[in-house]
Amino acid sequence: MANILVVDDEHGIRELLSEILNDEGHTVELAENAAQARAARLRERPDLVLLDIWMPDTDGVTLLKEWSSTGALTMPVIMMSGHATIDTAVEATKIGALAFLEKPVTLQKLLKAVEQGLARGAVRKPAPPTQHSAMQTDSVTLVTATLPEPAESGPQAHQDFGLDKPLREARDEFEKAYFEYHLAKENGSMTRVAEKTGLERTHLYRKLKQLGVDLSRGKRNNV
Repeated sequence: MANILVVDDEHGIRELLSEILNDEGHTVELAENAAQARAARLRERPDLVLLDIWMPDTDGVTLLKEWSSTGALTMPVIMMSGHATIDTAVEATKIGALAFLEKPVTLQKLLKAVEQGLARGAVRKPAPPTQHSAMQTDSVTLVTATLPEPAESGPQAHQDFGLDKPLREARDEFEKAYFEYHLAKENGSMTRVAEKTGLERTHLYRKLKQLGVDLSRGKRNNV
């Protein structure tokens, strides 16, 4: 997984993005202004930066220009704003931003932009050769080729349920197997399981605890 720097002066947005990206298995560094972003950029060497445009000390476009002019723009940068104009977005793209996300950022757009950004960054920094290198054309194909088939190996994928049990017990057994299957299929990502099952994250957490689903196993699988 990747090391992602989130730069935004709004505490709530930083925490929300951090929670989602951590849930996807990424390591997240947070910065609330340009000064902290500069320090994090030098300290952490992020694989991707999510950068807010409007900040109190130095705005995101100015910081992007700074990185570009000093040769520090070595990672994909995705700009974010709830008030930016089209001209601002175009300017940021010309400077070197990979994409622009309008706030409030939707889960689907965020994950798609991050996935594309990391794929672009992987092209800039090729992975070391592996035993499958001769068969692959790029790093994205390599990841796809080496993923296991979750539908075949997911827990409880073929469980038989005792139909002679009381309805409540049988239903609980089914729901537990159902959520364990999806947790395995999504590598422990609570965000994706919530999206797939149509439940709010808080409701999903309560449901899993109620059913006795082992969440630590999902987190280990998501390392």
